Amino acid sequence: MKLAFIFGTRPEIIKMCSLIRLSMERDIDFFTIHTGQHYSHNMFKLFLKELGLPKPDYTLDVRSRAPHRQGDHTGRMMVKIEDILLKELPTAVLVQGDTNTALAGALTASKISTTKSFTGFDIKLGHVEAGLRSYDRGMPEEINRVIADHLADHLFAPTGNARDILRSEGIPGKKIAVTGNTIVDAIYHGLKLGKGKGDVLKEYGLEKDAYMLLTLHRQENVDERKRLIKILAGVERVGKKYKMPIVFPIHPRTIKMMKIFGIKPHESIRIVEPCGFIQFLQLEEGARLILSDSGGVQEEACVLRVPCVTLRTSTERPETVDVGANVIAGIDPGVIASYAGIMLDRQRDWKNPFGSGKAAEKILRVLR
Repeated sequence: MKLAFIFGTRPEIIKMCSLIRLSMERDIDFFTIHTGQHYSHNMFKLFLKELGLPKPDYTLDVRSRAPHRQGDHTGRMMVKIEDILLKELPTAVLVQGDTNTALAGALTASKISTTKSFTGFDIKLGHVEAGLRSYDRGMPEEINRVIADHLADHLFAPTGNARDILRSEGIPGKKIAVTGNTIVDAIYHGLKLGKGKGDVLKEYGLEKDAYMLLTLHRQENVDERKRLIKILAGVERVGKKYKMPIVFPIHPRTIKMMKIFGIKPHESIRIVEPCGFIQFLQLEEGARLILSDSGGVQEEACVLRVPCVTLRTSTERPETVDVGANVIAGIDPGVIASYAGIMLDRQRDWKNPFGSGKAAEKILRVLR
């Protein structure tokens, strides 16, 4: 067995890290491709170092030219990925989630498999975190995940709900394995690594359960001035009402757009530099409430038992809402403030729906 791991964003490497680490431990032949979709290379190097992962075998540095140039971005990745896969000829290609990187890897591997008469090789495609749906086709991520699922030979669904969605779309059950979510593997590993390695709360002058955490990065939220202003107004209301600082590790995309729009957040929103995975886990674990538009943060908050308010009108992680860990607030300032109050009063005793932290083992077992 020879595996190809394709990733390009920080969430992807976090969710792939347990698979790569286990492959190293078990002497499974593999190589890695980093597309460069997230362009903060220093941050990416920090993530690799923190998680104990090797430098990527191939670094493509394919950046997006504009939000509306989705085809251009995906296509340039495909050209470079194709050259590498034809050179390496892996047994299986693994992509994760719903990014342009995942779509490019899935399309390229599937296209190569249709040319078996020329290459003599049939590459299998595995989709990690299959079966997620927001049912919002206005999100580029929704298009990416649907296509990747319907191309994949092996669909690794994180929950029974995700499996049922895949079956309802006509995907044969024999292709689907419910494995749990690799984010649980990563969280447990990250918390273990973080013990005795500094205290980010002390560094920022924070006390456990006495601050809130904000993340905001999605294209539909930060690229539209009126929408971004409404969301920040809602977060400001929350900070004023509950008299807690709101720590905001700001995404490069978000700071760029705030400068373009001339937006300056209220002083209750404390902007800090993006941090590594271990530090961010510590910030999540210590927060009284998390406000976010990130799918991964919804999962992490749920696993860490920290209440979450999602700053979107839909979610592809309904399990977090079902167990009571999360609420979908949208972008109206009054609703955001109201839902924050509801979640602050919520008991933090829900059950983690994403598995026991053994997802990587189950995925590799299926591939073998």
